[in-house]
Amino acid sequence: MKLKKIFKKGLTALGIVTVAAGTYLGGLQLTGNFHEVKAGELYRSAQPDAADLKRYINDYGIKTVINLRGAKPGKDWYEAEISESAALAVNHVDFHMSDRTVLSTERSRELIGLMRDAPKPILIHCRSGADRTGLASVMYLQQLGGVGEERAEWQLSPLYGHIGIPVIGPYAMDQTWENMEKVFGLPS
Repeated sequence: MKLKKIFKKGLTALGIVTVAAGTYLGGLQLTGNFHEVKAGELYRSAQPDAADLKRYINDYGIKTVINLRGAKPGKDWYEAEISESAALAVNHVDFHMSDRTVLSTERSRELIGLMRDAPKPILIHCRSGADRTGLASVMYLQQLGGVGEERAEWQLSPLYGHIGIPVIGPYAMDQTWENMEKVFGLPS
């Protein structure tokens, strides 16, 4: 009888945690998952619509938008982003990467170079603002932003909607960072 009671309480607790996590992650998406990564230098978000993009550009002085989803001519979201960036004289860069594919060392270095050389402040985004933007944010902070590895790695965490579990696709972002830690000579 006592074991049954403990099991029920455990299931209830698990249910509460699941609902709370779902509410939090849903809230991130409803708010655009917009966050300051490094003030005046780098910001991250989910896919912004034209109004959100205009607001981010105006409120934060964004000079470059890096779209981590890659060029998608003909898609409404892409055309709106291109149009709004052009209308506000903001650099727009497409850098295609998948949250389900480990980024090679060469492509990782290309992304770091792109962020290093782009006029700042930069807005990076992907579809949900959790996985690809998380990886790019870790790389920026650790390699360009003067932030230590442990603090930088928080950018690739559930705090921003990233769930790094080996059996799911977005874990490729965690694996990419693990590979780059070795390249950079960082303890992992």
